[in-house]
Amino acid sequence: MLTRLAELPLLVVLLGLSGALALFPALFALAANDHENARDFLYSALILLMITVMLGIATAAYSPRDATRSHLSALVLAYAILPVALALPLVEALPDTSLINAWFEMISAFTTTGATVYQPDRLADAVHLWRASVGWFGGFLTLLGAYAILAPLNLGGTEVASGRVPGRGASGAAQIARTAEPSERLTRFALQLFPVYAALTVLLWCSLLILGESGTAAVIHAMGTLSTSGISGQTAFADASVGIGGEFIVFLCFAFAITRRALPGIRLAENRRPLLQDPELRLAALILLAVTGILFFRHWFLANAMTEETDLAQALRAFWGILFTASSFLTTTGYISSDWNTAAEWSGIGTPGLALLGLAIVGGGTATTAGGVKLLRVYALLRHGERELEKIIHPSSIGHGGIEQRRLRREGAQFAWVFFMLFASSIAVVVALLLLAGQDFESAMVLAIAALTTTGPLAELGAAEPVLYAELSGLVKLILGLAMVVGRLETLALLALILPGRGRR
Repeated sequence: MLTRLAELPLLVVLLGLSGALALFPALFALAANDHENARDFLYSALILLMITVMLGIATAAYSPRDATRSHLSALVLAYAILPVALALPLVEALPDTSLINAWFEMISAFTTTGATVYQPDRLADAVHLWRASVGWFGGFLTLLGAYAILAPLNLGGTEVASGRVPGRGASGAAQIARTAEPSERLTRFALQLFPVYAALTVLLWCSLLILGESGTAAVIHAMGTLSTSGISGQTAFADASVGIGGEFIVFLCFAFAITRRALPGIRLAENRRPLLQDPELRLAALILLAVTGILFFRHWFLANAMTEETDLAQALRAFWGILFTASSFLTTTGYISSDWNTAAEWSGIGTPGLALLGLAIVGGGTATTAGGVKLLRVYALLRHGERELEKIIHPSSIGHGGIEQRRLRREGAQFAWVFFMLFASSIAVVVALLLLAGQDFESAMVLAIAALTTTGPLAELGAAEPVLYAELSGLVKLILGLAMVVGRLETLALLALILPGRGRR
C-alpha cells in the first residue's frame, strides 16, 4: 500500500492526509458531546477524502519528467492549495466567519506561524484542536520537505554546509539514481521522522498532563511546541497551570528546533560527533546567554535599582522568564513564560520588542520546524568574519579546521550572505506593501518580520502597542499570508523553482 501511495503525486497524498486529519477533531468533538462540530469536521473530512480519491484515480498514470523538481513544485503548491482545503472545516464550524479570515487562520497554522484572528473564547475546543493539528501537520511537512526534498537540491541551509550551488543536486547523483529516487526518499524519511515526531509529542503531552494541565490544553501546547507554531487553546501558555516544571520541559524540547541532530533515531553523518559540539547548539546557547544576561543585569546598571532591596526569588523568576521567552522566540515558537511580566519589570524597559525581533530573525536550526535566517547561516558568517580578522593580523596564516570548515567559511558564507540579503529584501518588500495597504511603519515592520520568520506572537510583543490581527484589513491579511509562505519555503527554494535548471552553474 505504501508503494502505491508513493506513486501518487505528492500534492494528492497531502490532500488525503488533510482530510484524514479532520477526523481527529471530529472524534474529539463526538467524545465531548459536541455533535454539531463533530458533524462539521466529519463531513469536511469525507469531502476532502472523496476529492482525494477522484484525483488519485485521475493521476494514477502521471509520471513527471523530473521527479525532484516535481516534488519541489508540489511542496510550493501545497502552501497555495492546502490552506483553502483546510479552511473548509473552519468555515463549517464558524458560519459567521469570512473566507479570508478562515484562510488566514489556516495558512498561519500550516506555516507554523501561529497568528490568529479569533478570540480564544469564541472557538470551541474542537476548533482549537483543529488549529493545533494543522500546525502540527505543517511542522511535520516542514521536516519531511527539508530532509527529502530540499536537502537533495542543496536548499534550506544544506547549501551552507555542502558549499554547492543551491537548486542543484550533488555531482555524480546520476550514477546512484536508483538509490536516490525521490519517491523512495520521501517514503523512507516519512517512516523515519513520523514515529519520532509523534512520540515526542505524546511524551510532552503526558508530561504536561502529569504537571496538572488539562488534557486539551496539554495536547495543544505539545503540538505547538514540537511544530514551533506556538498555538494555544482557551488558555494561553503563560496562564497554564504547569508552572516552572512544565516550562522547563518545554524549554528542553526547544532543542529539537535548534539542531536537527537532537532528533533521536535519525541517521545523519554529522551525528557521529557529540551533540554538545554542534555549532548551531553552541551558537544558540551563546545568543541566549548574551540576551538573557544583558536584560537581567540591566536591573543593576541602568534601571537605577542600586538602592532597592533585591529579592532573590524575584531575581531567579526574572532570569528564568527572560531565558525561556528568549529561547521560545529564537526557535520562532512564541510562547511566553508565566514570569515574563516579572522579567520585563526587572529589566526596566517594559517589553523588549527589539530583542525579540532580533531573536526571531536569527531563527532556529536548519532542517527543523523553526523559521528565520537559521543559525547555521549566522554561524558561517561569523566564521568568515573571524577568518578575515585573522588574515588582517597574520596575512600569511593558514585557516584551521579542515576542509569542512574552510568550505563553510568560503562558499558557505557566500551562500549565507546571499540568503541574508534576499531575506532583508523580502522584509523591505513586505513592509512597502503593508505601508501601501494603510499600515503605519512600526506595525508594518513588526508584521513583516512576524510573517517572514513565522513567529505570529511577535505582533503582540514586538511593538510598543500590540497589533491585533483581527483588526487588519483583508488586503493586509492577504499580504501577510503570502509572506508566511515565502518565509516558510525560503526565497532560495522559490528561486530554484522559478529559474531554469539549465541556467544554474
